[in-house]
This record gives sequence, structure tokens and C-alpha cells, in this order.
Amino acid sequence: MAGGKIRKEKQKGSNHFQGGIPFHKSKGQHILKNPMLVESIVQKAGIKSTDVILEIGPGTGNLTKKLLEAGKKVVAVELDPRMVLELKRRFQGTPLSTRLEVIQGDVLKCELPFFDICVANIPYQISSPLVFKLLDINQRQNFRCAIIMFQREFAMRLVAQPGDKLYCRLLVNTQLLARVFHLLKVGKNNFRPPPKVDSSVVCIEPRKPLPIPAGKLKEWNGLLSLCFSRKNKTLGSIFGQKKVLEMLEKNYRTLESLGQLMNDSEAIDMSVLADEKDDQVGEDETMEVDNGKADEDEMEVEGSDADSDNDMQVNDPNFKAKVIGVLKQYDYADKRSSKLTQNEFIHLLSVFNQAGIHFTSKK
Repeated sequence: MAGGKIRKEKQKGSNHFQGGIPFHKSKGQHILKNPMLVESIVQKAGIKSTDVILEIGPGTGNLTKKLLEAGKKVVAVELDPRMVLELKRRFQGTPLSTRLEVIQGDVLKCELPFFDICVANIPYQISSPLVFKLLDINQRQNFRCAIIMFQREFAMRLVAQPGDKLYCRLLVNTQLLARVFHLLKVGKNNFRPPPKVDSSVVCIEPRKPLPIPAGKLKEWNGLLSLCFSRKNKTLGSIFGQKKVLEMLEKNYRTLESLGQLMNDSEAIDMSVLADEKDDQVGEDETMEVDNGKADEDEMEVEGSDADSDNDMQVNDPNFKAKVIGVLKQYDYADKRSSKLTQNEFIHLLSVFNQAGIHFTSKK
């Protein structure tokens, strides 16, 4: 409802209606029908009477009504023009209509106004980019939290712990920027039409301040991309690969020639932390988890093209010893990404940088 393309589709066999509107499962249109659940979500959101609430995917307005009663104003973003019309009709002529603003469009492309809290029942295919868009917005305007309905397995990935099967790069990136709490389990029968998977409501609270300098975010993402390319292999094995060493050595030589370190004053761009692969899970599909068995030769590392800089020598054995030496010195060589905590990743980035080893380079 809130994002993605609207496609024409046959109405044959569609018998899920509200206000005469058929719901399209292919667009993620699953409307909350359980009033007790709606009430519980509003209560757990901790909405204040002075809050401006951003609602993503309002549908026909079952949750919108409760949000309007609890807060000062609701800004509702909806992609489907049929739902926009129904939402406006529902509140037209009521006292609540003056506190409702409806934006028709794709939430991932819209310029969003100021808000204090976000509440969202979203199409599951936009989960990851929406999380990082909200966290990017938070760098310009501080909002208190986001209460979002996710597919159950996606939600579990956001709250997984080191060593869990679902522990992944998405989780580590998200928890660098925010605290994530699981609030509610939601069964499929609470929706009309019912999806084929269960859901969960999650609370995301942006961190203030961030645990690392703003200018290190792209480099942080570069480190995690390498570490989670084979999350069940040891870091010594990952960083001993030829392509990885070539990329790191080029960065090292480039910075050495420039005579400067990475600039910590770069603007924050949260989009560099979003991994599109984390989102390609439809409601009818099984969640795929990296088991560390993929072919190493298929790994692509940014900046690892040996022909991109013919004037720069790589494969210096002393540089490999430098990289592996850092891992051994701080007891990371035999550890696996799947079991490292966020603080250990932050420490790992710090000790690499102290040794002049960086994961992005200046052109």
C-alpha cells in the first residue's frame, strides 16, 4: 500500500472488500481488522497528545482513526489512489478530518514532512529501504521512534543476537543506528485478506549520538560487506583472500600517496547501509539465510578490479602480513562474523584504521 508499483490485475477470485474496495495481495494490501490489536499497537506506541504521527500504508483507515484520536495530527502516506479516496471519504465531515493530511505516493520516493513518531503497516518488500530511509531522515529531524509491522522472520532478523541463525549484516547495520525492540506477535488471521506468513510489530528508536563518527559510515558498510560475505568463515580466511587484499592495499596506497586519512566530516548517508538483498522476501517465499557455503570466487569487492588502476602495485606480501597481523594482535583472526557483537565490529574498524587500513578510498 505504501510503496511499490501498482499493476493492473484481474479481479477474478478476489472477494476481500472493505467499503466496496477489493484488496490486492500482490501490492501488500492486508488491512488490520482486529480492533483489539489496533488498540494494542496504539498503546505500545506511547503516543502523546502533542505528537505528529506519520502513518505509512493507512489503507482504509482502521488504524488511522485510533491514531487521530491519540495524537495531534496524522500524516498518512498511501500509494493506491482508491485507498486515498476511501480514507478521505471516511473522515470527511468529522472533527478528525482537520487533523488528517493524506499524501498519495510511494513513501520511498516522497519527501516526508516533520513527524514525532511513525506507525506503519507496510508491504513487506519495502522493509529494509524504509528502515534506512527513516534512519536517514532522523539525521535531519529527530523523531522519537517508529512502530512498524514486519514479516515475522524479517523482524526476528532485526532483534537477533550474535550466533543466531538469523544474525546478519542488516541487523548489525540497523542496530548501529537504532535500538530495536520486539513488541507484538501478530497472526495472519488478524488481516483481511490474510497473508501467508505471520507478522511482528517492532519498535525502532534512533540512537543519539551515533556510536561512530559520521564520516565512517561508508567505511563501516565496507567492513561489514567483507565480513558478512562469508559470515561463518574466520576473519583470517576472509581477509586472506587475494581480492580483498588487493582492494585494501589499493586504498592504503591511495591514502599514502595523498598523505591524508579518511575525512570524518562527510555527510551521513544512511542509504549506503541498506542492502537490497535483505528485502527480496515476498510473503509466499522462504527466508534465505547465508550459510557460508557460497562459491568464494563469486564474491565481488568494491574496488577490487585489478585493471582499474594499472599504475598501482598490489600483492605486497608485507601488506598481507600487516592485515593478518592486526587480526592476530587483537584476537580476531580465528573469530567469525556470525558471532561478533556490534562493539567488536566497531573495535575492529578502529584498529584497522589505526594501522592505516581502510575500506573505502578517495578518488
